[in-house]
Amino acid sequence: MASPKEILVIGGREVAVSNPGKIYFPQAGYTKLDLVRYFLAVADGALTGVRGRPMALKRFVDGAEAEPFFQKRAPDNRPPWLRVATLTFPSGRTADEIVVDDAAGLAWVANLGCLDLNPHPVRAEDLDHPDELRVDLDPVPGVPWSQIRDVAMVVREALSAVGLVGWPKTSGSRGIHINVRIEPRWTFPEVRRAALALARDVEQRAPTLATSKWWKEERHGVFLDYNQNARDRTVASAYSVRPLPDARVSFPLRWDEVPLAVAEDFTLATVPEIYAARGDAGAGIDAAVGSLAALLELSARHEAEGLGDAPWPPNYAKQEGEPPRVQPSRARRPAAEYEPGKGVAGGPPPDVAAERAAAVTAGDPNAGLPPMPTLPEGWQGTRPTPTGRRRTSIPVIEIARAASKREVQAGFERWKTRHPEAATHLEPADVLTDAMRGRSSAWYRLRVNLTHVPEALRPPQEELDPDYDPWASITPEERAAWEAAQAALGGQRPIQRRRPDD
Repeated sequence: MASPKEILVIGGREVAVSNPGKIYFPQAGYTKLDLVRYFLAVADGALTGVRGRPMALKRFVDGAEAEPFFQKRAPDNRPPWLRVATLTFPSGRTADEIVVDDAAGLAWVANLGCLDLNPHPVRAEDLDHPDELRVDLDPVPGVPWSQIRDVAMVVREALSAVGLVGWPKTSGSRGIHINVRIEPRWTFPEVRRAALALARDVEQRAPTLATSKWWKEERHGVFLDYNQNARDRTVASAYSVRPLPDARVSFPLRWDEVPLAVAEDFTLATVPEIYAARGDAGAGIDAAVGSLAALLELSARHEAEGLGDAPWPPNYAKQEGEPPRVQPSRARRPAAEYEPGKGVAGGPPPDVAAERAAAVTAGDPNAGLPPMPTLPEGWQGTRPTPTGRRRTSIPVIEIARAASKREVQAGFERWKTRHPEAATHLEPADVLTDAMRGRSSAWYRLRVNLTHVPEALRPPQEELDPDYDPWASITPEERAAWEAAQAALGGQRPIQRRRPDD
């Protein structure tokens, strides 16, 4: 039975906490009200990362152990004091997103089940020019925490070389984030170019520790995810609570704390006391505004040396100058034979963008596209070669697809039982688990890179176990409409279901 609603008065504003006793972290026993009170205890620090920024709502309405869903459009029943900003997404669609300005706003989104806060890197007053460059250090499986800290220190060195100041924090998950406050003068594509140049520079400085390679099967060490700077990408901001059993927090650090920092030290239970004793390590970020000029000059030098653009995320139209958008292990022909991208500035081709903008101007926030809130985005297929056979340089097989990470991991365990000899040769980085982000939820797939398995022991592609079909809840008409819309973006199609003879 739901517990009675609790009314909090915060800065003169009333915030209703529905079902305050609902358990959000079963293992630790933390409730929804515990989450709300946590955000109020660290409000000034949390607001440094989100104040004035439109925010995508990632809602864990059934707690941290259940699957969340993403809500971009602000709820209609929001309080009148909570403002919104109208964002335009790469697809051309628009949405009014929540803008949090004060502690009451933090409590309100926490009541919706938002454990982590996902603001965009722009202010509501200027939605086209980011004022934050985000460095996301994402380790491949098996990389020790000490290596992530080492790469963070290399990032600091690389930023200093171009006159920028980074503000580190634990991600609250497996990595470290470093935010850089910049002048809001550059567009999203320019900020992404700068982030890519930085990633390549760090890779050159620490080639055994870090990588800028987009495809998981090519990565090693710590990946610098430059694509987190593309339009409509968000990362968990400072003081976000992550959906881990211990309610771990994304915690700001001072640079002298990074070499010895332990991510597990910072949780919903411990952070308020630490925050009260030491203050907010990220408090000075707004006074440390820098220029991207030097990083963009570095990008130009990279391009002159033959290092052009790198792959964009799969739910973006293929861009002009982008390399073939195909996993190396699935490449079927030389790069020059792939159709070039036509998208511009992270969006669709100009003619498609104009049509969608006209639809929005006429009053359609979906830009003439079908509203499909449950349809996963980010699917991409490939075309067969004239012979129908795949030429691969990296032996990768797919093991499982499922609605949850737990289910694909269970399928992988069953695969290891069937192929124990092959499994003994796998390294942690050989297991590739992908979260395929949808409009309102995610599904998962798990693949295995067999490079380290002797050729004679390599299992063939088998039927997927489990074999989740993300299309199951979509009508044929919705699917046809979605495929037509994706064709306009440059030919993207859903990932095809793998068969043993693929």
